[in-house]
Amino acid sequence: MPELPPLFEVGSIVVLVGILLADLLIVARRPHIPTLRESALWVGLYVGLALVFAVAMFVFAGGDPAGQFLAGWLTEYSLSIDNLFVFVIIMSRFAVPKRMQQEVLMLGIIIALVLRGVFILLGARLIEDFSWIFYLFGAWLVWTAIQQLRGDHDDDEQQDSFIVRLLRRRVRITDSFDGMKLRTTHDGVSHFTPLLIVLIAIGTTDLLFALDSIPAVFGITQSAFIVFTANVFALMGLRQLYFLLGGLLERLVYLKYGIAVILAFIGVKLVLHALHENELPFLNGGEGVSWAPEIGTSVSLLVIVAAMAVATGASLVRMRRDGTTGTGAERTRTAD
Repeated sequence: MPELPPLFEVGSIVVLVGILLADLLIVARRPHIPTLRESALWVGLYVGLALVFAVAMFVFAGGDPAGQFLAGWLTEYSLSIDNLFVFVIIMSRFAVPKRMQQEVLMLGIIIALVLRGVFILLGARLIEDFSWIFYLFGAWLVWTAIQQLRGDHDDDEQQDSFIVRLLRRRVRITDSFDGMKLRTTHDGVSHFTPLLIVLIAIGTTDLLFALDSIPAVFGITQSAFIVFTANVFALMGLRQLYFLLGGLLERLVYLKYGIAVILAFIGVKLVLHALHENELPFLNGGEGVSWAPEIGTSVSLLVIVAAMAVATGASLVRMRRDGTTGTGAERTRTAD
């Protein structure tokens, strides 16, 4: 596990919190529907910040941690695109007004970051105390990759979570939104608004995605700090990416294959790492398996970039062949 200077870790967390608060303040003071140009500039800014952070990590901690961050960030970013597709479904299902979507996504992402932070700390402790957990993480990622290819994964994620279904039955909720208010008065009686369900739906579905993505990043690095910062940088630009891609997500038909390749590759990498560091007494007498290779960070980076590039390129070729290059966002503006 890479040793990072404590001052660098603390300073990074302070800066990241400051960026998130500034972003939240901008959204709260100027709610609007972002244009494609504005969304593209923001996505470019957050990608640029992630690359600057990787350079800073290289300067203060060395090439290996910087490479692990880049591989982890690219993995999270790739898997977050699948997460983004579910955000589109949630916004559509609950008929969230366009002008509210920026604020809703921002709050949902903050909730997701808090939940993921807890999950990362738990995961780091499990890895420290029980090295065999890599076997479970690896098997889970391979199984998730198979589900991704079969399409079962997507079908499950489009269903309301248990918490949302329970709220619908137990809590008084209005049929319409009242701005960004969680509670409102209807016929003299206090009710919750659908915003409560939307935020819970986004938070809980993101946590389900974290069951895939966080073990995947732990397959690249065992540093909880690198895993957390990779998650933060991947999620920070997710809101703008939502508006930038619009209906294009549905047309990236081969994207799931690229994601499946990444999950399966990291799952196999985790199992190989577990075999190399084996401590299970019933396997090879509790000794490490010598023939199990350790896959380096550079190989992981290459596989991740290649999988997403091929999947995206093939999808764009398919779109051009089918004549469906326009995004849903563009069609909406044309209709308006």
